[in-house]
Amino acid sequence: MNRQNITRENYQTYVWFRQAAERGDAYAQFNLGLMYKKGDCIERDYALAFKWLRQAALKGLAFAQNHLGAMYYNGRGVDKSDAEAAYWFRHAAEQGDASAQQNLGQMYRKGRGVSQSDEQALGWFYRAAEQGVASAQSLLAECYLYGNGSPVNYPLAMAWFRKAAVQGEAVAQLNLGLMYKRGQGVEANDAQALCWFRQSAAQGNALAQRQLGVAYADGLGVRADPLRAFAWLQRAAEQGEKDAQFNLGVMLANGQGVTQDETRALSWYLRAAEQGHVLAQYNLGSMYANGRGTARDELRALEWYRRAAEQGAPNAQFNLGVIYAGGQGVPRDETQAARWYRVAAEQGDASAQNNLGVMYANGQGVPQDDAMAVFWYGQAAEQGHALAQYNLGGMYSSGRGVARDTVRSYMWMLLAADAGDETASANKSIVARRLTPAEIGSALDLSRKWQLEHVKPATAPRAGQ
Repeated sequence: MNRQNITRENYQTYVWFRQAAERGDAYAQFNLGLMYKKGDCIERDYALAFKWLRQAALKGLAFAQNHLGAMYYNGRGVDKSDAEAAYWFRHAAEQGDASAQQNLGQMYRKGRGVSQSDEQALGWFYRAAEQGVASAQSLLAECYLYGNGSPVNYPLAMAWFRKAAVQGEAVAQLNLGLMYKRGQGVEANDAQALCWFRQSAAQGNALAQRQLGVAYADGLGVRADPLRAFAWLQRAAEQGEKDAQFNLGVMLANGQGVTQDETRALSWYLRAAEQGHVLAQYNLGSMYANGRGTARDELRALEWYRRAAEQGAPNAQFNLGVIYAGGQGVPRDETQAARWYRVAAEQGDASAQNNLGVMYANGQGVPQDDAMAVFWYGQAAEQGHALAQYNLGGMYSSGRGVARDTVRSYMWMLLAADAGDETASANKSIVARRLTPAEIGSALDLSRKWQLEHVKPATAPRAGQ
C-alpha cells in the first residue's frame, strides 16, 4: 500500500476496514473493495477491488453485487463477461437496488448477457424510476416516447422526462425540450423548448447546445441572435457534435450572422465529414471542386463526393456522374457516369434523370435505347426540369422511343421555354410554324393544364448539364 500523502485518519479507516473484512464482515469487504476500485486513500487496484467486492456479493450484499456486475461489464479486475454482469445485476436488482435495476434494464435493452427484450428493459427501468433515480426516469420516458416495450405514449413520456428534468438530468431536459419543440403530446411551444434546452446546455450537453444554437439562429422562442447562435453551436461543435460542426460550416461559408470565412468553414465541414455527416461530405466536395476556402483539388472533391454518394446522397451521386462523364480529375468513364446517374435518378433527382436519358439516347455508358431515354426524360420533365422537357419534346417531334406527336412535342417545348430553357425559347416559334392553329391551341391547353397540376417551382439545371 502506498501511504504517501495519506492522512493518519484515512489510513486508520483503511486498516479498520481491512481487519473487519478479513474477519468476514460483508460491509467492510464492500467498503474496502470500493476503496481499491476508486483509489480512495490507497493506490487503485482493480484486482483487489474485485476480490473484496466478490466476497461481499457472495454474502448477499446488494450494493456489492451491483458493483461486481459493473466490474464484469467493464472488464476491470476480471475478464469481461456480459453474462456474469447480468447475473450479478439481477441478484442486486431483485433485492431492490435501484442502480442495479437500471443496469439490468440496460442489459435487456441492448441484449447483452441476456436475450434482448424491450418489455423487460421497461419493467426494470420502471422499478428504478419509482425509486426516484433520475437517469432511470429518463430511460423509462424514452421507452414511452419511441414505443420500446410499450405502445408510444407521449403523455407518459413527458411526465417521466419532467420528473427527471426537475432533478437536473441533462438528457431528460434535452428530450423534454424536443417534445415541446415538436409538439409531441403537447402543443408545440418554442419558448418552453428553449427553457429546457438552456438548462441542459448549461450542464454541457452538446445536443442541447446545438438545439440552443439553432433556436437563436432561427428565432425559435427567442429573438434571432446570430452571435449567440454561433457561440452555442461552437460549444457543441468543440465537443464533437457533428450536426453543430456542419451548422458552423454553413454559417461561415455563407456569412450568416458572422464574417464569411471559407477557410474556417472548410475546417468545420471536414470535422463533421470525418464523422460521416453526409451533407458536410457533399459541401466539402463542393468546396474542393470549386476552390473555396482551399486550392481547387479535383481528387479530394471526388473522394468526398464519393463518400456522400455511398451514403445515398443523390446530389453527390449526380456530381460523380458529371465527373466521370467529363473526365474531371479522373479518366473519362461513361459506364461509371451512367451508374451514378442511375442511382441518383432512382431517388428522384431530376438532373440525374435527364442526364441518364441523354446517355440512353446516345448509347453512352449504356446500350442505346430510345424508349428508356423517353422514360427518364419524362420522369425529370414531370418534376419541371426545363432541359428534360425540351429533350422530351424533341423525342415526340422525331418519334424516337414514342409515337410521333407534334402537339405533345410543342406542349413540352412551351413548358421548357416557360421554365427558362433558352434553346426552347429560341426554337418554339420555328416548331409552331409547322402546326395548324388547332394543334397550337391543343398544345397550349395541355401546357396550361400541366402547369395547374404541377405547382412546384421549375427545377433549374445544375452544373454539368
